[in-house]
Formats: sequence, C-alpha cells, structure tokens
Amino acid sequence: MRAAGIAGYVKRRKVRTTVPEPADQVVPDLLQRDFTAQAPNQRYVGDIAYLPISPAAGGGNLYLATVIDCYSRRLVGWAIADHMRTELVTDALKAAAATRGSLTGAVFHSDHGSVYTSKAYADLCTALGVRQSMGAVGTSADNALAESFNATLKREVLQDAACWPDEATCRREVFRWILRYNNRRRHSWCDYTSPVGYENSTAATTLTTAA
Repeated sequence: MRAAGIAGYVKRRKVRTTVPEPADQVVPDLLQRDFTAQAPNQRYVGDIAYLPISPAAGGGNLYLATVIDCYSRRLVGWAIADHMRTELVTDALKAAAATRGSLTGAVFHSDHGSVYTSKAYADLCTALGVRQSMGAVGTSADNALAESFNATLKREVLQDAACWPDEATCRREVFRWILRYNNRRRHSWCDYTSPVGYENSTAATTLTTAA
C-alpha cells in the first residue's frame, strides 16, 4: 500500500447516536458481548444510525435501523426513515423476517433506546418469536457489533464530510453501500469473503432457527 501511495481512511469525528430511555420491562442481556453464532438466523444485533443532511437541503437527519446476523455480519433487515418512531425499527425487523422466512427462536440484541423498549416493538418480537436482549444502559460496548457497522458505513460513505447534500443522495448512497457490503465487500470475519458469500459457502443448509 505504501509503495502504491494507498492509505487507509481514519475517521476522526465522533457522534453520539443513542439516547437511552428506561424500559417498561426488564430485558436480560442474552449475548454478554459474545457476538458470535453457530449458524445463521440465531443471533442478531441492531441499532439506529443518524444520517445527517446538509442545512442547504433542510438539515436534520435520516435514520437507518439495522438487523445484523452475528454469524455472517450480514445486514438481513434494514429501514430508512426521516423519523425515529417505533415503525422504523419494526420495519427493519419485519424486513429481516421476510429475508429469513422466519425468526422464530432467534435473539435480537439492542440498546435501551426508546423505540426498542416500546410495547409495540415488544409485541412484534413476541409475534415473530424473537427473544429480546439488551445491554446495560449507556454502555456502547454491549452492542459493539452494531456500533461498528454504523461506524464502517459512515467511514466508507460519508468519510470526513459533515453530511450528505440531500436526502435523495443519502438514500441512494446508503442503499448502494448496503448492497456492496452484503454481496461484494470482503469481511475479515467471513474469511475475506462477503457476508452473503460466507453464508452460501459455509451454511447453505443450516438456515435454521435457534434452539
């Protein structure tokens, strides 16, 4: 890389992306910072990433909700919206259920954001057979895999720019990056194959739900 004049990009800007809120019910931490799984469709993590928009285009943010499989690091479900209402995360989880066919028995781990502690989200998890898991309030390390995904997306797409020029560009660039991330981008966790390629090569017959 040095001989070719190539240097890795290092992100210098930090943004707080989680606003914790006390949950109405106590949800255990079923992962305990163990972001691994024996097969696809057993353990998922998710978070919400803030996607800042230029003041020239009205400012504010778009929000990306994610559902990431711990086995392959594949983004199985996601949703983008201009709000942080519960529908944002329920849409992402429904998308994951559509991708996998069923989430029955799977664990979904998140932080204590208000959308994840809402009754509507808990009801959806129950309906889909998903077991909720949450880390400690205000401890980002308890959801490090999801936090790392958000940081990677912004580092590779937004880089040092403060924001996207407009919502349409943001949606388009994030969508393209997600397609590349899942299907083409090599990941060290996946033996330097893509998440989808890793699943296809190592677990084509093991898309079963957690026991």
